[in-house]
Amino acid sequence: MTRITVENPQFYLTAPAPCPYLAGRQERKVFTHLVGDRASALNDILTQGGFRRSQNIAYRPACEACRSCVSVRVVVDEFKPSKTFRRNVRDNADLIGEETSPAPSAEQYSLFRRYLDARHGDGGMADMTVLDYAMMVEDTHVDTMLVEYRRRGPDSFITQRGEGELIGVALTDVLGDGLSMVYSFYDPDLTYRGLGTFMILDHIRRARQRALPYLYLGYWVDGSSKMDYKARYQPQEHLGPHGWTRTP
Repeated sequence: MTRITVENPQFYLTAPAPCPYLAGRQERKVFTHLVGDRASALNDILTQGGFRRSQNIAYRPACEACRSCVSVRVVVDEFKPSKTFRRNVRDNADLIGEETSPAPSAEQYSLFRRYLDARHGDGGMADMTVLDYAMMVEDTHVDTMLVEYRRRGPDSFITQRGEGELIGVALTDVLGDGLSMVYSFYDPDLTYRGLGTFMILDHIRRARQRALPYLYLGYWVDGSSKMDYKARYQPQEHLGPHGWTRTP
């Protein structure tokens, strides 16, 4: 078996496949494995270089004729929430997120399944089984965590835990220079709360508490309406040919 190290990772290229974001285009990805004791260090380096993580794989687009996928990170210390964002935080002030180890549960999968069926029934993850979900959460060699969101209870200010039904979950990597939101999902019956927005805002807060300068949001895809929401979190930096640069 090939030994993968921080110093000399082995990279592979996928075959062309239909692009999930832009109709009529093909995508290719370059990827490597994140395994062993140095996986977290390699994940840090690759995330800063525009890679994303899925289980023990780090990947980034390698399309021959398209550069629409752009890595995005929020500059945490300079982020100032808009009036809309402040309202979102107030509307969800009855929720609290508990940081836990990356351990899957039946409750998580039930919520995950409801979310996929309601929001992404025709997406690439629509057929994920409970075993697939468990692998997504726990098949990792990097520093990662789950944040489980529930309603606040009378003792939440002490325990930092909520009570009652699970409302939202975020799978998040902890990097040397930031937090990276790998995947998040929430109760589809509570869309009026803007839970996706709330979890991003909450992660900006968590990064600031850790004195981490960035929150990595994955790819913004020029021309894909599904990714437009990421541009709302300013200031942010985009990764281009000459490194990370501040957006206008």
